[in-house]
Amino acid sequence: MKTGMSGWAQIHGWRGNTSLAKRIEFDLYYIQNWSLLLDVKIVVLTLVKGFINKNAY
Repeated sequence: MKTGMSGWAQIHGWRGNTSLAKRIEFDLYYIQNWSLLLDVKIVVLTLVKGFINKNAY
């Protein structure tokens, strides 16, 4: 899968210097449960909370 600017793991705070195992867990959830609605939810949540997370760079 190609990487993007945000993702299921990132909007849940698993980015930057955080647990690689947790990021992989969330990425696998995304791959197994992909839908257009899930992508829309990621975009909305990125705008709402993705830019204010303490692990955001």
